[in-house]
Amino acid sequence: MDHPATIRKPGEGRRLGVVGDTYRFLATGDDTAGKYAMFEALVPPGGGPPPHVHTREEESFLVVEGEMTFQLEQEKIVAGPGMFLNVPTGSLHCFRNDSGRMAKMLITVAPAGLEEMFFEVGQPIPEGTEIAPPPAKSDIEKLLKIAPNYGITILVPHH
Repeated sequence: MDHPATIRKPGEGRRLGVVGDTYRFLATGDDTAGKYAMFEALVPPGGGPPPHVHTREEESFLVVEGEMTFQLEQEKIVAGPGMFLNVPTGSLHCFRNDSGRMAKMLITVAPAGLEEMFFEVGQPIPEGTEIAPPPAKSDIEKLLKIAPNYGITILVPHH
């Protein structure tokens, strides 16, 4: 064995607010010898990242609760509980909660490494608080600045 087992009880794991979404880290590269990282995402209505491309990792999504709208290249997919998507490296994609209620997903990235970006840009969530604060303009600017260091291209909508 190249690393010990990881066991997280419900609610355990490092929790961060990442531009308005709440991520609970279940397994990081430190836990998996870099093979993959997995986190639970709570996405409030209107939440989700802008369209982006990963040059380093595959990313998969399993909708656990609520409804998420995914964009995968030109295709839009409305995904309810139990729906799974695997997004190949290099694919333009994003997700958005267009419903009126909280959604929950399990997100996996392989290999690991993307979680380090979230550790760099995320805000710690105080104990007893479930939900991240809405993103401030400075949070978004920080993400846009740091993302390229992690091989991510973000397509910013032009206003």
